[in-house]
Amino acid sequence: MAGVTRRHGSGTYCAVRGCNNSWRLLNVWSEGECFDHQPSTRRQCGCAPPYALYEKPKTDVESRKWLAALKLKNPPKRLFVCSYHFIDKKPTEENPFPELWLGYERPPQQKRRKLDRNTSDTQSDEVCIEPKFKDAATQWEDLTKTDHSYAAKLDHVNKSTQTGGQTVADDMLLDDDTSLLYTGLRLVYFFTLVKTMLPFSKPSCSIPVVDQILMTLMKLKLNLVLGDVAKRFKVSKGEVSKVIAHWIDTLGEQLEPMVAWLPRSVIRANMPPSFKKNHPQTTCIIDCAETAIQRATNLNCRSATFSHYKGTNTAKYLVAVSPHGLIMFISEAYAGKSSDKFITINSGFLEALRPGDEVMADRGFTIRDVLHERKVKLNIPAFTHKRGQLNQ
Repeated sequence: MAGVTRRHGSGTYCAVRGCNNSWRLLNVWSEGECFDHQPSTRRQCGCAPPYALYEKPKTDVESRKWLAALKLKNPPKRLFVCSYHFIDKKPTEENPFPELWLGYERPPQQKRRKLDRNTSDTQSDEVCIEPKFKDAATQWEDLTKTDHSYAAKLDHVNKSTQTGGQTVADDMLLDDDTSLLYTGLRLVYFFTLVKTMLPFSKPSCSIPVVDQILMTLMKLKLNLVLGDVAKRFKVSKGEVSKVIAHWIDTLGEQLEPMVAWLPRSVIRANMPPSFKKNHPQTTCIIDCAETAIQRATNLNCRSATFSHYKGTNTAKYLVAVSPHGLIMFISEAYAGKSSDKFITINSGFLEALRPGDEVMADRGFTIRDVLHERKVKLNIPAFTHKRGQLNQ
């Protein structure tokens, strides 16, 4: 099925709940300057658009299947869905219906089957370690081809991690709001993370994997004391400590490859309008973040980690973010007393820069001379001179 003919000025939107893709936005995109073929516009250069809109089939059978997938109470007479929601980026014979990210607020409630209490722990562990994927990198790719709704993810996670009864995650993560509150992730991304991490769980642990990852993210997001976490999950403090220690190391190891430096063409193609207008050459925004740590008994270590800015002992690290908000670089942790310049020079960040790049930072980064040697421009926005540091 081919995409519908482009309509200039049309207000047609993608019918999926929460998706704002439309012909109007495509027209705005096409009239913009192409970064790869300057000064031509994208309409003139013929570059592929970011998405296409496809109309609901005319046949009754296919039309009903589209409507069933979208779950719309009052569908419009002419219904369009953008390519983001198709497995093959368009309707094909193999995958003719929209299946990806269909805007459901939460997984549909499914009736639980009573578990056989005589099932052995060995059988439960076999279910946990059954995933078809060999490593995290392939899992992230395959997830988009296999399970395309909250329900499928939740069903898989429940079957793979439960040894009996309802998990704490089922009770706590009711929708996107509660998921963001406790984990910092939308519900669908949380369950995607859980499924991705299943092969790296410890079969000997009696806590369901979904609850293990939930308590780890709650510790990172809310910095709850171990006793509080233990009480919420009805386990011992010692078990909570072991679980969090395991998953912090595992998550760091498996997710590190996903923090990648973006090509300049990708950064500019996704440049937000505010940056495109005021700072069009920006490659990244950098800042140092600090995390409070336990005060060391060794006086030298205590002095080295004391941060005058935070007024406590901290670990400090450099973060670089693209203009459209994607994290591109995270340094190793340094003592809280380390200067921004010292961390920038010694973290390996400079090796990622190329001549012609532009780095945005607050006035605390006295690195203009260091960047100048690499033919990189430092941009310190005027609004940071009064506030001192960039905020979130």
